[in-house]
Amino acid sequence: MFLVQHPHVRTIFYFYPVPFLTNSTSPATDEELAAQYRQSGDLQVLGALYSRYMDLVYGVCLKYLKEPEDAKDSVLALFEELVTKLQKHEVAQFRPWLYQVARNHCLMKLRSQKGKAGVKIDLSLVQSEESGHLDEGAGKEEQFRVMEYCLEQLPPEQRRMVDLFYLQGKCYNEIAAQTQVEWGRVRSAIQNGRRNLKICMEKQVRKSIV
Repeated sequence: MFLVQHPHVRTIFYFYPVPFLTNSTSPATDEELAAQYRQSGDLQVLGALYSRYMDLVYGVCLKYLKEPEDAKDSVLALFEELVTKLQKHEVAQFRPWLYQVARNHCLMKLRSQKGKAGVKIDLSLVQSEESGHLDEGAGKEEQFRVMEYCLEQLPPEQRRMVDLFYLQGKCYNEIAAQTQVEWGRVRSAIQNGRRNLKICMEKQVRKSIV
């Protein structure tokens, strides 16, 4: 068996045996291991990389899903996602990318549990770390409603690019190839879309507080 011990939780959680998920002692960087896995498809390499961040993934999942068993299941489910995702994507910075993937996974799981349709992006992706007032000013369901409304207010190109980048986890190059839009325009649409979405959401939340 292998274990995950989140720094803020005293309990040690045991999982069923998964031989390739073992503690990593490799001197290689995250990005080097990701590239090595993309080239070889070797699960031992992916396991060495993922084992560095199982605590992080568990913490993210526990924050969103609240239930330790659900968070534990998601740690394994996310590894299965990475088996295919990392074959398709060149990841420049693995840790923040994995953090984003974990959050999106949890949001999608919450959607499926609640039968909530139309929620496209994790709210935290359109908030700065300092703008915690969104959580304080509105409940989760209200935030989802506001996000859906503001997403629809974006220009069509920005809405599409934001969806492809944040929900589907595609990189700029993949979006450019899929949409036949030049790289610089893709980047601009994503950045502008995120900024406009955040501005709209904060404006709607302020209205609801007043």
